[in-house]
Order: sequence, then C-alpha cells, then structure tokens
Amino acid sequence: MSTAEFHAWWAERRRAGGFSVERIPFADLDSWGFDPETGNLGHTSGRFFTVEGLQVRAGGSGGAEIWSQPVINQPEIGILGILVKEFDGVLHCLMQAKMEPGNANTIQLSPTVQATRSNYMKVHRGAGTRYLEHFTGPQRGQVLVDVLQSEQGAWFWRKRNRNMVVLATGDVPLHEDFCWLTIDQIRALMAVDNLVNMDARTVLSCMPFMLPDEAVAPTGDAFRDALVRSYQYQGAAESRYVPDTAAGILSWFTEAKTRCDWTARLVPLDAVAGWKRDDWELTDEGAENFRVIAVRVAAGTREVTRWTQPLLYPRGEGRAVFVARAIGGVLHLLVRARPEYGLMDQVEMAPTVHLHPGQGPEAIQEDALRAALAPGGGTIRYDQVLSEEGGRFHHALTRYQIIEVGEDFPLDVEPHLCWMTARQLTDLLRHGHYLNIEARSLLTCLLSLC
Repeated sequence: MSTAEFHAWWAERRRAGGFSVERIPFADLDSWGFDPETGNLGHTSGRFFTVEGLQVRAGGSGGAEIWSQPVINQPEIGILGILVKEFDGVLHCLMQAKMEPGNANTIQLSPTVQATRSNYMKVHRGAGTRYLEHFTGPQRGQVLVDVLQSEQGAWFWRKRNRNMVVLATGDVPLHEDFCWLTIDQIRALMAVDNLVNMDARTVLSCMPFMLPDEAVAPTGDAFRDALVRSYQYQGAAESRYVPDTAAGILSWFTEAKTRCDWTARLVPLDAVAGWKRDDWELTDEGAENFRVIAVRVAAGTREVTRWTQPLLYPRGEGRAVFVARAIGGVLHLLVRARPEYGLMDQVEMAPTVHLHPGQGPEAIQEDALRAALAPGGGTIRYDQVLSEEGGRFHHALTRYQIIEVGEDFPLDVEPHLCWMTARQLTDLLRHGHYLNIEARSLLTCLLSLC
C-alpha cells in the first residue's frame, strides 16, 4: 500500500464505521452502576474495570492523607500486539483502523490486537478479536517482543498491558479494517496529529529492529547524525555528569525510588474527599482536575456495535517534553525519575517535563527547564498533539515535543534527572516498569526523526 493509497483507505474507513458517541446521565448506563456500600462505579459482570478511590498518605499507612482522587482500577492484563511479516524482503506491520469512544477523531491507527482480557474472552458477548490466534495459543507466530508495560499512573491503579510483536509464519487473510504498512510509513505518520494511537506507540517503542543500524551514513545534518549515534552508541559520552554503564543508570534509578516517602492504596470512591457527583459527572469541587462521565456508543466495526460505559475526561491538554542535547557528538535525552501514585513500583523513567491537563509552565520547578520550554528557549525538533488511550479517556490529548538545547544548558542537573542516550533507554524496554507511557510515546516520536 502506497502512502496515497493509505490515506484513501483511511478516509473510506472513517466513512464506513457508522460511529457516534453521546454523553448520557449515569442513570442511563446499561449494566453499570454505583455500589450502594462503597460508591464504586463498576460493571455488573465484575469485569472490565471499576472507578474507585485512591488515597495517598505521607510515610506509612498511618501517616496523614496528602492526596485522594478517583482512579480506574483494571487489574486484568490485556494484549497490545503488532503482527509483522516480510513482503519482498521489507518488514511490514499489520495495523488497524480502530474506533475508540474517547478518541477526539473517532478512529486512529492501532495495533493488530488491542484488547482487554474481558474483550478477547468475549465477556461482552460480541464477536471475537481478529488475529488473536497469532498472539496466543499453540498456533501463534514467532514472538519477537513480549513485555509487560505500565500505563498512566495518574489515572490508573497499577495498570499493565502485554506489549507484543509477533512474526507471522504463514498467510494472513486481510480484513478491510486492517492494512500492511512499512516501518518507514508508520514513522512518517507520526508527523500527523492524533493518527497513531497510544497503544501503537508503546508497542512500536519496544521494537528493537526499528532502530537505525551501523550502516546509516552521516548526512551532514548535525541533529540527525547525533540522533543516529545516540541509537548506535551503547555507552555514554565521556562526562562526569552522564552514567556510562547500565549499572550506573540503574543505581541512579534505584536511589530515586528510595526517596519516595509516601504510600498509596485503594479506598471506596465515597471516601474520596473534595469530589462530588451529580446526575452527569463526578468531579472535583474546584473543577481543576478531570471528570468521570458516561457515554453511549455506536460503532459498526467493533465486536459489539452498541454499548454504554464511563470515561475519564481531562480538562484541557497535557504536555510531555524530552529536552535533548548533543554531548560529545551523541544526542542525549534528559530523563526524569517521576513518582506517580498509581504506578506499581511508585517511580518510572519519564520525559524531562510532563504537565498534566490544567498545569502551566509555572508547575516546572527547575529554572533551566522553564527557560528551555519558553518560546525561543530551544530548537523544537518534534511537536505534535497525540491522543491518549481512547477506550478509557475522553478526548485526552497531550502535546508531545522534543526540544534541543545548546551547550549553554547545564550538564550538572538535579538528582531526579539523568542524561541518557536513546540506545540506553531502548535497551531498558526489554523489561517492564522502567519507562512510563509518556516516555515510550516520545521514544517512538524521536525515532520518526531518524
């Protein structure tokens, strides 16, 4: 499929779906309701997910409460899987035009399989998940990537999904909602707002064979050449400010975890202070945080064509930025050890700056970073608005940026920050719970610049 053919197919898929999403009052939810004892919002089957309370206390469990909020609890592990196959010696990915009720533009380019366990076990009593047999059971293909990765720790409670890449070993009949794209085509599509969805971005970040190899010749473009070297170079530049071994990085990361002096736990939704519920939404009293709403959905191309469900609805647009600087001719990214209350291991490696919807630059504590993100503070190498997970969030948008800074930006940074190469970060993705979802998205954005 050429790129022109892709866009024609994409437009046809948008027209064919018969999609609609309508806000409804909570009372109109079908098979969902608030538990009279806890206030938790859940499905009558006991599956899919629940909206519960999250309570954070200083120190141990007996410490003072410092934060509480609603949170999505989805303990089951789903599959995010991309099927790959060679055609004429070129590797292609089988991608899906998938509708999610929270997508700002209805359909987005998604992995071959993007399904919760409840969905692929057909708790919804709908059709089966297409191509699932390539990822599970005795007939699956050759597994190239299989790793558990986290999702938003600010909105989910310890949520993980299985990120998989599988090489097809036989013929793969093509359904009309799917298409084969080369890796270069997908990289190019990363330059389009709200096209490649969050689940595709996280799986793509875990694909080591997407990286530029040693045969890539210098181009004379200083940024691109430094970026390619960042993927090729397994160590780090010679500098006392940069860990030059994996052991040094892991020691820095472990030290960051030891500084977390708080505990988090689930509590009944009714126990969350400072939040209120009316017929249409659950919201914080100051109207500064997200809301929980209900929607009615129609989607002719989904396993179930009509349903209702709750969604988490952020207020405004978030921002995630990697600050990049060439050190010794090798591009380095400034990585933050970021605590989030809903993460299973409390802390994961994150972009240099991550502002949640409603937060402005004043929330950035480091003076050098505020200056770098201000207009004219650095060279913007990537700048796109991309959607977060549309199956649980309504119109959750993040502005993803990569900003290159010059030699005047300090190498000596705060203890919660660390300079790392793209290769060092990518190598960590063989394991779960190192890079958070925003960092993985930005790594896929970065790779599109090669």
